[in-house]
Amino acid sequence: MSKQLEGVTSAAELRNLSLTELKQLADEIREVLCGLLSIRTAHFASNLGVVELCLALHSVFDFREDRLIWDTGHQIYPHKLVTGRFKDFSTIRTRGGLMGYPNPAESPYDLFMTGHAGCSVSTALGLKSGDDLCGHKHRRSVAVIGDGAFPSGIVFEALNNAGELNSDLLVVLNDNKMSICPRVGSVARYLDRLRTNPFYTGLKSEVARILNRVPLFGDPAERMLAQIKEGVKAGLHGGMLFEELGIRYIGPIDGHDIGLMRKYFEMVKDLKGPVLLHVVTEKGHGYHPAAQDPVFFHTPPAFQDENGQPKLLTGGNRPAYTNYARDAILKAMRRDQRVTVMTAAMCQGNKLEPVREEFPDRFFDVGICESHAVAFAAGHAKTGLRPIVTIYSTFLQRSYDQIFQEVALQNLPVTFMMDRSGLAGPDGPTHHGVFDIGYMRVFPNMTVMAPADCDEVGAMLDFALNLSGPVGIRYPKASAPSLGLANEPIQLGRGQVVRWGTDGAILGLGPMLDTALRAADQLAEAGLEVAVINPRFIKPLDEELLSRVFSECRFVVMAEEGALMGGFGSAVLELASDRGWDTRHTRRMGLPDHFIEHAERDELLDSLGLNVDGMVKTCLALSRHPVTMTVQ
Repeated sequence: MSKQLEGVTSAAELRNLSLTELKQLADEIREVLCGLLSIRTAHFASNLGVVELCLALHSVFDFREDRLIWDTGHQIYPHKLVTGRFKDFSTIRTRGGLMGYPNPAESPYDLFMTGHAGCSVSTALGLKSGDDLCGHKHRRSVAVIGDGAFPSGIVFEALNNAGELNSDLLVVLNDNKMSICPRVGSVARYLDRLRTNPFYTGLKSEVARILNRVPLFGDPAERMLAQIKEGVKAGLHGGMLFEELGIRYIGPIDGHDIGLMRKYFEMVKDLKGPVLLHVVTEKGHGYHPAAQDPVFFHTPPAFQDENGQPKLLTGGNRPAYTNYARDAILKAMRRDQRVTVMTAAMCQGNKLEPVREEFPDRFFDVGICESHAVAFAAGHAKTGLRPIVTIYSTFLQRSYDQIFQEVALQNLPVTFMMDRSGLAGPDGPTHHGVFDIGYMRVFPNMTVMAPADCDEVGAMLDFALNLSGPVGIRYPKASAPSLGLANEPIQLGRGQVVRWGTDGAILGLGPMLDTALRAADQLAEAGLEVAVINPRFIKPLDEELLSRVFSECRFVVMAEEGALMGGFGSAVLELASDRGWDTRHTRRMGLPDHFIEHAERDELLDSLGLNVDGMVKTCLALSRHPVTMTVQ
């Protein structure tokens, strides 16, 4: 088979390819995607599902001028392969290599670094409005959004605005019946009805037959579609949601038929006003195991394909913090019927399937609707329940106002389990959960904790469920060590002295405690007896313990896997300033004030000096130079 893909240097070249050549290109793209998974974990099923859609879009539109936004962005791989990045594709999700999401620094074809769901329609509409105002009305604007992201509140805000502005916007609804997990909610059921209604299913084939006889698209095709639209409106549920919003609805069509999609794209690209084209695809299409189990193959571990079957290439690591959090939630729900769980399409990511199966009446997956999840949990708390909201740190940011207004302001006992706090590794800056300390600790009534080992995860959750106000518990995407810390019970605002020494002290927050202990061992060999403190609490701080540390230890290092700006170290220095403690010999270790690129988590920690070597060097510098140190 000739390798067409190697010769594609620009997506504009796809406009000159025949249908046969495009189909061959689709096969080559799938071959490359399968090859990537033999090297490293990556988003897989979602990318397999959009290969033909990607090729059809680029073969009709010229996105050097026109605008294209891929919602969520994890299905960007085929787009990258045909926009001049084939030769670098093997570097994707590695340090210094291509990003696993759209990245404007890589290509002018990538307009936004998109990693959160639901924003594509808003940004595409903004691009169209801006282009019109700037005199570029010829530019077309296209948003590709999946059915899992479609129920996000911001999508309907954008559709509402699009109907009002009547801008020439194309929204491609990529309907694969999936989010990361099977999608949930009434919007999903509505799309199912649109896709499976007997009246429409029969009509769809007739549309395809007519389109095949129409070489050019103009007024006759528009008149035909207008008639079809009215027929569908009459035949489906007494009227269509999108049409009532002022959005012209067309579809559903087969998202793996390149020829059919090209004809529809040619037809709709010159239609006036906002258009929603409903495209039906299969997540994992082209690789049978992924199509059969798209949840597992969303981001599977590396595997070697053997005659169409995956052979996983995994090692044996300790269980992750996520596993211990899930087990602690299960135990809490078994002993207390007041405990409920909310997640926002992160059932699989947070490994909550056993919770969903054992307690279906107390488990709520609300879809990619984080703001709703938090406000919904507030309602539960107000009735006397003990809700747990378990969402990635980076996604919880989307519900910031509800954390403030519906939870903290009301002082309601909602527990936030903030998974992926810290560096999320190859997913990069859109997914690093490095801001949660800063955005959670500022709220009155809020308690914020960070477990340092596997045992503290469950102990902190149990403690949180017995408090009368809101609590945030942050933990990383990492294996959880066993440090034997649970012998001291969790007490509000109390830290833990793991070892004592007066030459200096390291406050190792959460996963940084293990690093601090290993650094202290090396420092002891160099003749320094350094105290290692497990803070446990970010808010409230242990003022009594910190007073002892600042008065008895020659220097103080505060280490955190989070942004320095507004972080744990800043909280300690604020307290020290208020109390008049000597802060001349202190150093914060954490993430500087810029976005951190993608790489393996350990690689990122090493590059930032948040490892044993970096901690040892920091302590040695402070011990040898008892002067005010520059804060990074």
